[in-house]
Parts: sequence; C-alpha cells; structure tokens
Amino acid sequence: MSLFITLEGPEGGGKSSQAAELADHLRALGLPVELTREPGGTPIGDQIRAVLTHLENTQMDARTEFLLFSASRAQLVAQVIHPSLNAGKIVISDRFFDSSLAYQGYGQGLELETLRAITSFATGGLVPDLTLLLDLPVEQGLQRRRQGGQWNRLDAFDLEFHRRVREGYLALAAADPTRWQVVHAGRPFDQVQADLRAAVEARLTQAGLLAF
Repeated sequence: MSLFITLEGPEGGGKSSQAAELADHLRALGLPVELTREPGGTPIGDQIRAVLTHLENTQMDARTEFLLFSASRAQLVAQVIHPSLNAGKIVISDRFFDSSLAYQGYGQGLELETLRAITSFATGGLVPDLTLLLDLPVEQGLQRRRQGGQWNRLDAFDLEFHRRVREGYLALAAADPTRWQVVHAGRPFDQVQADLRAAVEARLTQAGLLAF
C-alpha cells in the first residue's frame, strides 16, 4: 500500500529542508520513500522551473504561469509520482497542485473552478492522502528567503500578494480538514519536524503501513 504526502505553504516555511528530513526519517524506519518537488522533479519539469523562477520574466501572465506549473505537474505525475505509488512507495512532494490554487487562484485572482478543472486533467485526478501546511507570518517567511539567498520571481511579488496566498492556504485547509494538517512553521526546525513526523506516523499507522 502506498501513501502520497505533500508539503505546502507560503514562502520561507522550510518545506524543502523539512521534506528531506522527513524522508530520511521514514527511510530509517525501513519504509520505501520517493522524495520529489514542484515545479520540477523531472528533466522536463526542471526546464520549466527555470522559466517560472527567473527574475527577468516579470511580464509573465498569470494564465501562462499556471499552465507552465500544470505542464511540469503533469510530467511529474506521469514520470515519478504514479510509478512510485504503483510500486508501493511513500511519495513526499515539496508542493503539488494546492500551490497553484493558493498562488495563481487566491494570489493572482484566477477562477478557482477553472484551475481545478485543468489540474484534474494534468494530474489524472490524483489527490494527496495527507497535506501538511507549513504556515507562518508572511513577513517572517520572506525575511527567511532573503537571508537564505534564494530569492526568485514569485518571492518578488508584493506583500499583499503573499498575504492573499497565505489566506488561500488557510482557506483550503479549513475546507478539507481530513486531508490537511496545519503546522506552525515559525518555530525552530526540530519542533516543526517533530510535528510533521507525528502527523505522518499517525496516518501511516492508520493505513496499516507502520506499527510500533
């Protein structure tokens, strides 16, 4: 039996490093894990990622942005996620389609139902089993990004955009509490990781994939 876990949240929440640490922890428990990310995760997706994140691409239309994310996502599902799930692995993805609902939907104002329809086509209807929202105040997250030297085109959007994204994430989580779990990411790394492990281990135990 497989499990599909995604990490979501506004900028600076530590999703990438937390996802890697979580994957290592599950591997140490003897579980087969595939770790991936969006946008990217495949050679084709990584090329799309470069276009999406380049600071010079300031004229990119919101619809172009969403369709590029969706193209990368479709390739990731076909090449990595579906094969890994079919092989019985636990898949951990640093972002998935909820990022597009938050950023291009709530943040950029594109119509959510249209985004959901295109997303369903791109993913074949695939929905994560568990989504962990690493939430923190927008100002704190952007400060972390600046200090980390990882500033990209989406980071450079104005503060109100990032506030809409965060509010969108919280709205998505509130609408589907069975799938989502909110983790306060403004705390020290180890505390956040402990909460992520507890949430994942509880879901694995429930699914019969882990026994203590």
